[in-house]
Amino acid sequence: MTTTIQDGLPFMKMHGLGNDFVVLDNRARNVPITAGLVSAISDRHRGVGFDQLAVIGPADRGDARLVFYNADGSTSAACGNATRCIARYLMEETGKDRLELTTGRGVLVACDAGGGSTSVNMGAPQLRWEEIPLAEDVDTLELPMEGGPTATGMGNPHCTFFVEDADLIPLEDFGARYELHPLFPQRTNVQVAHLAGPDHLRMRVWERGVGVTLASGSSSCAVAVAAARRGLTGHSVRIDLDGGTLHVDWREDGVWLTGPTAHVFTGTFTRAFLDGIA
Repeated sequence: MTTTIQDGLPFMKMHGLGNDFVVLDNRARNVPITAGLVSAISDRHRGVGFDQLAVIGPADRGDARLVFYNADGSTSAACGNATRCIARYLMEETGKDRLELTTGRGVLVACDAGGGSTSVNMGAPQLRWEEIPLAEDVDTLELPMEGGPTATGMGNPHCTFFVEDADLIPLEDFGARYELHPLFPQRTNVQVAHLAGPDHLRMRVWERGVGVTLASGSSSCAVAVAAARRGLTGHSVRIDLDGGTLHVDWREDGVWLTGPTAHVFTGTFTRAFLDGIA
């Protein structure tokens, strides 16, 4: 791999409830993000490992532009927890308590929610079949497939199954099967959820191109929207994931996602590591 970096490539490791990210700050440099680089960094044995790689770049509008890559090298327009993690980092850097971040999902507003939590407005949910997108015109509230799941777009496609007990679902097999369902031409994130109490959901998630993750911001938004549409909850809910708890509030101006973030460490990829990438 050829880059202009002589002393290695700095990076940050962050997570939101165990949903973990490697973050590259590309604002002052122009490091080409190749499939080989993404694959090498994602290797949890020989690289660092992540659920998503997030790249910060300069933006024509707002405070920064964010691009997200899955572990398999595919891109995603949205990543709620990574957006919150980077927003917290940029707020600490700039002293601002409100940011505008450009993503493939559009310009997202993030703000300090107090108590160490960070909120991001993930925008209005996509509820029409062609927006999500689906392969054909069907009822997105209850898809014509086993289990009658709900489809939701949050800049990426989601398929939510409401079950009796989310903890009893063998998610490794279940998620892998439905990620590739022909109704989703771009593949899909898969969630299983059950009602744990009034406006309180228990959810587990399979992310497309990644697998089982401890948490997912966009998936949490999709599940909250699906639950409200089905009359299971109101528009403001608590969601318990394997990695912790997030709060989602579906308002008129969009779906707000709130929770804690963590900047775990900062490091540098060595020249030897970078030069070994095909």
